[in-house]
Amino acid sequence: QVQLAESGGGLVQAGGSLRLTCAASGRTFRNYFMAWFRAAPGKEREFVAAIVWSGAHTIYADSVRGRFTISTDNAKNTVYLQMSSLKPEDTAIYYCAASDTFHYYPTPSNFASWGQGTQVTVSS
Repeated sequence: QVQLAESGGGLVQAGGSLRLTCAASGRTFRNYFMAWFRAAPGKEREFVAAIVWSGAHTIYADSVRGRFTISTDNAKNTVYLQMSSLKPEDTAIYYCAASDTFHYYPTPSNFASWGQGTQVTVSS
């Protein structure tokens, strides 16, 4: 089983930055496909960014491309989401997810393992 634990959320002003962390455990992640999703109040969970564990390939949602960066630290079994130029519409619960299969167009149903989520609130 894969265990995922997010941290790093909080309250930040518009234009600010945050770095989310996803600590992964339970198995070897060398061939895993990791992603961040978010769920705003009253909205469905949406894709934010994804990365092949080796870091060789990344995918971003149009709404965050150029502002967010996803990365991995293999030695620490950790995935990061660096968020910059934050906007009020980025306010959501952010979830880390893991899949043993690469997906060109990631959706929540592609991922079997999920963390508990971390709240990000961006004030205007």
